[in-house]
Parts: sequence; structure tokens; C-alpha cells
Amino acid sequence: VQLQASGGGLVQAGGSLRLSCAASGGIASGAFMAWFRQAPGKEREFVAGITGGGNSNYAESVKGRFTISRDNAKNSWYLQMNNLKPEDTAIYSCAALQIERWYWGQGTLVTVSS
Repeated sequence: VQLQASGGGLVQAGGSLRLSCAASGGIASGAFMAWFRQAPGKEREFVAGITGGGNSNYAESVKGRFTISRDNAKNSWYLQMNNLKPEDTAIYSCAALQIERWYWGQGTLVTVSS
């Protein structure tokens, strides 16, 4: 299983970015798909996740600003990030949980300037 994240970049505070993650090699449509992030000097934290049935949950810090979605036909999931803040600056990684095993993609850097 391989996960490929994309869509990071530099954006001003208040701006938007959309991250994408494409899975290949056997991620089932029922897998739990998620985004995590790690800011400089901090531990990795959960950002958002979505079940196979489409139920989503979010970290409190991003509720109302970020939206996770998935396209099972494309084995892909997305993170729409609006009203970005400098504290959202981090490396964002996509991940999938399937049969009690986590699969991880490489990170994509999101930098939000003030």
C-alpha cells in the first residue's frame, strides 16, 4: 500500500489550500482515512478523519475551518482548509487505518504566513 499526498504550499493567513491523498495497492473503501500534522518542535497530532460510511471528526482547533472528504472510486481523500492561520503551519501527512494497521503517506508542507 502506498499513499501519496499533495497540495501543500505557502499561503497567507485567511487563505485556503486543498490537500489530496491518493492510495494505491489495496486500501479498501471501508478504511478509515485521516490527516495528521506535525508542526516544528511539536508532536504529531490528529487533524481530521473520515470513516468508510462518510462520518467525519476533527480536532477542535480546525473545526469549522477544515473539511475532510473522500472519493472511494478513486481511493482518494482530501482536506479542504479554509481560513488558514499561522498556527496551522506544519507538515501534513495522510494515513489510512485498515484491519488495525496504519498506513502512512509522506508529508506535504503547509506554511501559513501572517
